[in-house]
Amino acid sequence: MKFVRQFCIILFISFLGEILHVIIPLPVPASVYGLLLLFTALCTGILKQEQVNAAADFLIEIMPVMFLPAAVGLLEAWPSLRPICIPVIFITIITTVIVMAVTGRVTQYLIRKKNHKSHTTD
Repeated sequence: MKFVRQFCIILFISFLGEILHVIIPLPVPASVYGLLLLFTALCTGILKQEQVNAAADFLIEIMPVMFLPAAVGLLEAWPSLRPICIPVIFITIITTVIVMAVTGRVTQYLIRKKNHKSHTTD
């Protein structure tokens, strides 16, 4: 029953994201609105991590399975993708490196900020 309640909370927040997508005329996917709502609810304490933790862990564990239909779709579209394969691989590698670098820098900044804050309060 705990999982059902947690999934219902996640689905409800996703539904609110869908509503925001319809209401707000920006080119932002509904899933991003849902993630922002969930993040805000967790940060403000409206929602406790324990209220969605088990369902979130389950969803993360099965995430690779969710990519199988997309991979099969890519295999079926291979004749159309073959001419642009090299540019797509090149762009994917460059953007992956950029994302990794930015994520690393932000993480280092947050760790330093946290360490600095803990040293100043001692």
